[in-house]
Amino acid sequence: MNRRLLAIVLAASALLLAGCGSPNTSDEGHDGADVTFAQQMIPHHEQAVEMSDLALDPARGASADVTDLATRIRAAQKPEIEELTGFLEGWGEDVPSGHGEHGDHGGHGGAGHSMAGMMSEDQMDRLADSDGATFDRLWLEMMVEHHEGAVEMARTEIADGQDSRAKALARAIIDAQTAEITQMKGLLG
Repeated sequence: MNRRLLAIVLAASALLLAGCGSPNTSDEGHDGADVTFAQQMIPHHEQAVEMSDLALDPARGASADVTDLATRIRAAQKPEIEELTGFLEGWGEDVPSGHGEHGDHGGHGGAGHSMAGMMSEDQMDRLADSDGATFDRLWLEMMVEHHEGAVEMARTEIADGQDSRAKALARAIIDAQTAEITQMKGLLG
């Protein structure tokens, strides 16, 4: 299971890295669904990176399984944030103002909580205030919910979006995060 998940994450990362640094200049066009996907997935991913950073803080006492997952999630989602930013810049669209801000639980105030899977400020505070087995359980439960929200957003992009690169990223998100959801649910057992 772990090797299969690692292979999926590595394949998705390779595809994403191939597109990094070059804004979308194709003339296939994009639509409002593409813009919404990119503008919402950036803060969504930023919150997952913040949750991963909490798990990687030795003060939390997270288990090896959780720190391994957090390391992989962080490594996968940071390049995706950059790719999404490149899409928006290439399309001449606004990049969310919270981009790059993690210190205040996502840097997005209350606006992001309407997105599927986003944790509230209270949930993030509760996670930050926990440690050990309690932290592990909360982190896994919250990250499952968070990933399920990202999968939902990615499915909407595939159904409604126009840009082939954004749709390819959405497919990679679905593949990687569905595998991680399965692993996390197994750990919650």
